[in-house]
Amino acid sequence: QIQGTIFPAPNFNPIMDAQLLGGALQGISCEKDVLIDILTQRCNSQRLMIAEAYRDMYGRDLITDLEENLSHHFKEVMVGLMYPPASYDAHELWHALKGADTEEKCLIDILASRSNVEIFQMKEAYLMQYNNDLQQDIDSETSGHFRDTLMNLAQGTRMEGYADPSTAAQDAMILWEACQQKTGEHKNMLQMILCNKSYQQLWMVFQEFQNISGQDIVDAINECYDGYFQELLVAIVLCVRDKPSYFAYRLYNAIHDFGFHNKTVIRILIARSEIDLMNIRRRYKERYGKSLFHDIKHFASGHYESALLAICAGDAEDY
Repeated sequence: QIQGTIFPAPNFNPIMDAQLLGGALQGISCEKDVLIDILTQRCNSQRLMIAEAYRDMYGRDLITDLEENLSHHFKEVMVGLMYPPASYDAHELWHALKGADTEEKCLIDILASRSNVEIFQMKEAYLMQYNNDLQQDIDSETSGHFRDTLMNLAQGTRMEGYADPSTAAQDAMILWEACQQKTGEHKNMLQMILCNKSYQQLWMVFQEFQNISGQDIVDAINECYDGYFQELLVAIVLCVRDKPSYFAYRLYNAIHDFGFHNKTVIRILIARSEIDLMNIRRRYKERYGKSLFHDIKHFASGHYESALLAICAGDAEDY
C-alpha cells in the first residue's frame, strides 16, 4: 500500500488559516512556527484554497509574501509547498535547465519517475509559467544520448498496464546486445525499450535479462556506460522496480554524499509528500539502518529542520 505523510486536514477552514498566516507574516517579526503548523499540515489542494482566501482577504499573493518574509532553505520549503504538483515539477525543471549550471540529477529524478499523466501536466504547467516548451529547453540545454533519453521520457508515451511475455526475451536480448556493443544505434534501442515499454513489461524483461546474461541489468548498465546517460538509465530501472526505494537511495546520497544537498532533499520531500513519502521513509530505515528523521535532524537546524520533519511526519520513535 502506497502512502504519503500529508493528508487533507479535518475541519478545514481556509479563511481562518489565511487569517492566521496573515497575522504571522504581517507582524513585526515573522512567526515561523505558525507557518509550519499550517502549511505542512494541509494537503496541497487545501493550501491552494488558503492562498485564494489570503488573496481575497489581503489583496496580496501568499507566495510573494512568503518570499519577501523568509530566507534561505526555509523559504524554499514554504514556497515549494504552495505550488500544485505539476507546477512544482515545472518550477524545479526550469531552474535545473536555466540556472547557471544544468542540474542533471534534478532532470533525472523528475523525468525518470513520473507517469504519462504527470509528464503531460508538467509540460502544460511549464509552458504556462515560463512561456517555453519543456522539450525544446531539454534539447538546447543537454546533449548526446542523455538528451535523447530525456526527450523520449518527456514525450510521456510509455505504454501503461500492457505486458506481452512472448516479446520479453527478445527485448532482453536487445538490451544485452546494447550492453555488449555500445554503438549509437544500440544506445538508441536501449533507451527506446526503457522509455516506452510498460512497467509490467519491463519487470519481465529484466527477469529475462538476468536469465540470458547471468547479470542484473543495473550492474550491466553500470559496467557498460558512464556519465549522466548511465545514471538516467539506472534511475529508470530502479523506478520500475520500486519508486520508494529509488527515492530513499536519492535522499541518502543527497544527505551523505554531498554534505546535505538541500535542493534535492527539499524537492523529494515536497514532491512525494502526498504520494509515497511514508513508504520512502520505511525503505530508508530498512536499507540504511538509521531513520530519515535521524539524518535530517543531524544535518539541518532551526525552522528549516522543523519544516522538513513536519513534512516527514510520523511517530516519536522514528527520531
